[in-house]
Amino acid sequence: MKKNDVILQTVTNVVVFMIFLFSLQVFFSGHYHPGGGFIGGLMTSGAIVLLLLAYDIKTVSKIIPIDYKLLIGIGLFFAVGTGAGSLLFNVPFLTHAFSHFDLPILGETSLHTAVLFDTGVYLVVIGVTMTIIQTIGEGE
Repeated sequence: MKKNDVILQTVTNVVVFMIFLFSLQVFFSGHYHPGGGFIGGLMTSGAIVLLLLAYDIKTVSKIIPIDYKLLIGIGLFFAVGTGAGSLLFNVPFLTHAFSHFDLPILGETSLHTAVLFDTGVYLVVIGVTMTIIQTIGEGE
């Protein structure tokens, strides 16, 4: 851990949380407004990179103990599985379904299978971005 970066580390602790929350907002609003899994994943990766700048790679690995290569596989499973799932219902590949549900707290809400696809994209983008960045960072 770097000892001279107290201000950077303090600000990072607050800003990373805000970036992560905003990335989730962009992710979930992506079906009706610009955004979605790709942009949300890039923003989340940016928050993790900010942690890497403020702390060292060992500290961040303790904070976020995730194998990013496994995250890529899980994301691909979601994305391809959602697309291929449409073939089970004899409709074209990547055809998405949605319906309106009356949920207890949220009221009438539309749920889409596109959310599952975007979740896959979100996880793949985080996994690929962080694998590349950590591979570059380990060389130093």
